[in-house]
Amino acid sequence: MNNDLTAIKGIKVGHADNQKSGTGCSVVLTEADFTVGAEVRGGAPGSREFALTDSRAAVDKANAVFLTGGSAYGLDAAGGVMRYLREKDIGFQTGGGVVPIVPAAVIYDLEYKSNDYPDQEMAYQACLAADSSIQENKSIGAAAGSTCGKIKGIENASKTGLGHAARQSGELIVSALAVVNAFGDLKDPESGKIIAGAQDQAGNFINTEETIINQPEINLGFLRQNTTLIVVATNAFLNKSEANRVSMMAHSGLSRTIYPVHTLLDGDSVFTLASNQIKADINQVGILAARVVKEAILNSAF
Repeated sequence: MNNDLTAIKGIKVGHADNQKSGTGCSVVLTEADFTVGAEVRGGAPGSREFALTDSRAAVDKANAVFLTGGSAYGLDAAGGVMRYLREKDIGFQTGGGVVPIVPAAVIYDLEYKSNDYPDQEMAYQACLAADSSIQENKSIGAAAGSTCGKIKGIENASKTGLGHAARQSGELIVSALAVVNAFGDLKDPESGKIIAGAQDQAGNFINTEETIINQPEINLGFLRQNTTLIVVATNAFLNKSEANRVSMMAHSGLSRTIYPVHTLLDGDSVFTLASNQIKADINQVGILAARVVKEAILNSAF
């Protein structure tokens, strides 16, 4: 079993980026209509078609999930995924043809190497590259410009990459992909040690959480935009309400590894895709989701 989203039958993952510009995008394609759910806990999200993941919305399936750099500019790149799926006649059937359902979310990477951002052609290339091969924990795709620990500015932050993880319990499989562009630091929950984050001039971690706590007059403002994006996938049967619940439970993985987390400076968002292949207890699915999200985030640290 692959230790990533492709552990779930029917999922393909593709990436495209410009390493020189420090930005890119990643796409999760579903061969069949997967149930989709999501949950935002950060105060500064950037997203497209996110309202469709609400349990009250009519559509409950997704043809892809798109993650990209470029802040709000990068959202337009989702059109490349739409074009790819339309060419394959994949999407919600209407009288005017198919309309692909592609929820999307962005990270802010405009200060990493450049203020360039992914366009529709880059997203289209990510779709062409998508397959079910083993995914590596490396700085590619939507994580090409991701960093963490921004309290002292991007120049003192730590580079992160795409992180992956998967777990199996009997027939149940739950997996996760993480793009960690957090304001806070990453800590190993077993040791409590910072493994990536803000650093001083000597390269030592300064502990963002303690720095904030110990400065009563601190004013962080809104100068450094950040976001951690997660895609959880499972082979369990889930309706949209249950997929939303799993997304909520999966946020515990962020709370176990990112300090601080869910701030007004972050846009932390979790998507859940369910292939509806096996029956499983939703609580077990959610608990495993939190576990693999934690592991994927830790795997994003270099």
